[in-house]
Amino acid sequence: MILRPAREEDIPHLPAIERSAGQAFRGTPQARIADDGVTEADAYPSLIEAGLVWVAELEGAPRGFIQAGPAVDDLHVWELSVHADWQKRGLGAALVLDAVARGRSAGLSGSTLTTFRSIPWNAPFYARLGYRILEAPDNRLSSILAGEAARGLSDRCAMRLDFRDTA
Repeated sequence: MILRPAREEDIPHLPAIERSAGQAFRGTPQARIADDGVTEADAYPSLIEAGLVWVAELEGAPRGFIQAGPAVDDLHVWELSVHADWQKRGLGAALVLDAVARGRSAGLSGSTLTTFRSIPWNAPFYARLGYRILEAPDNRLSSILAGEAARGLSDRCAMRLDFRDTA
């Protein structure tokens, strides 16, 4: 597996990876995610230019990606997707841990994200990587959660990994 910054030629793969990853939600209380829209290809050039998208490459092609960037003093993870055919092989964990290492090297104090509280490959997955659920999220994370609720997403939580706790 190669973890690297996304490149322009990766762009056609990214919406397909996100769409495929969403299929895992079928049969869960959040099944509507499988039919939700994804980040369209035209959004990626500026994100890639800013260094906010990294991919996990296997067999010569991106199989998963993470979109994450600085937010105040933290690295915020906006999206983590692994193509359904490549899930349960450690790509997601590798992408998160790589982003965390880059955030720590940049002098950030931690990493944050929002995710589904009860879906096994969401909050429990991040908890295994050292994130903890914030029962009283700060204003930035509360605002993100409110926006997600307004889009009909329920059972969401904010999580944080404090870099001081995981040297």
